[in-house]
Amino acid sequence: MRDAYHEELDSIGDGLVEMARLVGSAIGRATTAILDSDLKLAEAVIEGDQRVDELQHELEARAITLLARQQPVATDLRIVVTSLRMSADLERSGDLAQHVAKLARLRYPERAVPHDLHATILEMGQLAQRLMAKAAEVIITKDVDLALQLEQDDDAMDLLHRTLFQHLMDDRWKHGIETAVDVTLLGRYYERYADHAVAVAKRVVYLVTGEHPGGLQADIQPTTQVEGA
Repeated sequence: MRDAYHEELDSIGDGLVEMARLVGSAIGRATTAILDSDLKLAEAVIEGDQRVDELQHELEARAITLLARQQPVATDLRIVVTSLRMSADLERSGDLAQHVAKLARLRYPERAVPHDLHATILEMGQLAQRLMAKAAEVIITKDVDLALQLEQDDDAMDLLHRTLFQHLMDDRWKHGIETAVDVTLLGRYYERYADHAVAVAKRVVYLVTGEHPGGLQADIQPTTQVEGA
């Protein structure tokens, strides 16, 4: 019985990793769709989010079954409860990738992103994908230092977000109100996506240490930087 119990706990972790990989791929493909005005790819991202939702529902069902049948002790209870919270962060990340794809579909055949912001949005998309890949690695390895590093890496996304607003507030902005709204929304989507990746990593820290990561410091330096920074 205990072997089956721990196998079920492991399966919850595997489900989280699969969710992280799916939403990481989704944000990368959604970025390509928004920048290239690729309707087919946008539709694929939108439809693919259903699988992320299904995985979350499956994970929740397994977690509830464990809670009901096994009455886990403190450490295992922390695993189950924290995993549920991580699944919610990952599901929301998938929704944000879907939002990017839906904006691409809405503006098709036009491009939602003006040429002079193409590089910034591309970098935000690539950074979001790297952050989620690192979050997936943290789930697998339970590496606290790597988890803490994500919060530092997220500073690069905040910088890119500010760069977008600098363009929007520039007197030389010439792309109109509709495009300004689109760019504002995109910036928010990517920034929130990165926040969810960081939240997943923080939950792993709590899972491993039993402490919230506010006072902890990573032993390694952030590796994700904004180009030219």
